[in-house]
Amino acid sequence: MYQFQRTQRIPATAAQVWDFISSPRNLAEITPANMGFELTSPQLPEKMHAGLLIGYNIRPLLGIKIKWVTQIAEVGEPDYFIDEQLKGPYRLWRHEHRMRAIDGGIEMTDMVSYLPPLGIIGRLANWLFLQRQLDNIFDYRYARIEQRFGRYPAGTLRQAQGDNLPN
Repeated sequence: MYQFQRTQRIPATAAQVWDFISSPRNLAEITPANMGFELTSPQLPEKMHAGLLIGYNIRPLLGIKIKWVTQIAEVGEPDYFIDEQLKGPYRLWRHEHRMRAIDGGIEMTDMVSYLPPLGIIGRLANWLFLQRQLDNIFDYRYARIEQRFGRYPAGTLRQAQGDNLPN
């Protein structure tokens, strides 16, 4: 099992941040264009809820299209939600989005627990490019969130923890 964590301080209220991140329609805005992200779910609600299925296509490597379906496993508005892969490129993917109030805003932490497919080949792929790809995706998300809500006044906290080492 690998873990990736990114924390960002945002100068906004919990309601403002929740309103943005709880809308499945905003996924494309926080996903890098080079991922070829396209929603395939025909009628997504304005706000997510536990049990919601979200389908999309991505092109993470050499333009090869991969279908991905995630389910919103838990929602604890406005503090957290968790999505899990039902179908996609990983053997396991669990993404926790957690928020907590801090002076002057919100601290949002994304924690991804994942297992690449294909055993030793997947471990090699993780070492060769998956770790960097996650860094790039979350660097992009970090920048887009900062563009949308502004930079936290005391400076931002950016961290990738765990070094993607197996547990």
